[in-house]
Amino acid sequence: MKKLLGIFLAVILLVTVTGCGSDNKPAEQPKQEAAQETSDKVGALIPIGLDEEGYQRWTKDIAQAEGQPTTYNAPRTVVFFNDLNSMLSALKAKQIDRFGTSKNVAEYIVARNDDVKIIDYNLKPILGYSMGMLEKNAATIDEINKAITAMKDDGTLKKLVEDNITKLKGDPVATDIPKIDGADTIKVAVTGDMPGMDCILADGKPAGFNIAFLSELSKRINKNIELVSISSDARSAALSSGQVDALFWVVGTYDQEGKALPYPLDAVKGVAISVPYMMDSRVGLALK
Repeated sequence: MKKLLGIFLAVILLVTVTGCGSDNKPAEQPKQEAAQETSDKVGALIPIGLDEEGYQRWTKDIAQAEGQPTTYNAPRTVVFFNDLNSMLSALKAKQIDRFGTSKNVAEYIVARNDDVKIIDYNLKPILGYSMGMLEKNAATIDEINKAITAMKDDGTLKKLVEDNITKLKGDPVATDIPKIDGADTIKVAVTGDMPGMDCILADGKPAGFNIAFLSELSKRINKNIELVSISSDARSAALSSGQVDALFWVVGTYDQEGKALPYPLDAVKGVAISVPYMMDSRVGLALK
């Protein structure tokens, strides 16, 4: 278990669609495109305690530490957004040139948006997704860590990823989360801002990998899980105030060997994160 020095809230990492459900048939897998070295504006979610100058400094430091050219990671202008739908809309309106996300999320987006393409395959660093809780709940994080490790070892986690993300056909489906009489309840924040992984349908019902994963987790740690839909930019305040007990996804950065890279922030202390339940490469998204 490690402390989360700053909940970075996916500064350069995420993208979304206007809804997880779609009647469009999946598009063909895009071909690899070269990096857009002349691009000036890169979209990013509003980070905690990091301005544009700090953002550029952090991405440059990460690029240098990972031995990667900084043409993608050090944009001339960063445009911050409160939510991911707004960021995608800005891309389509050509208000920004590109932004980064995980490969799984990018493929989900491209399959449902014919005017968007993947660029810059396999950007460093690697992304890891974990659950986050206040450090006072360290005992529960330990239980979650054991459950995640067991789910990896017995193949359950791999199957959940395949069924709900990588091999998903059609729209995500909702999984029932069990109700355990007399058990403690963990209120978990879900956003719908990580399509495929964290998804909320057009009718407001959470669905997809997040629900399938949390359903299995509930059984393994013998605790009830209550879902709380909340916007990405409000998650830190919701956790600190006790509105929620846990965040479903917290993004961390890792090197090619899986070693965690340090966070550049110290805005939120007293928060612990679980071991990653998913690791993914990072790519860019731009208009065709």
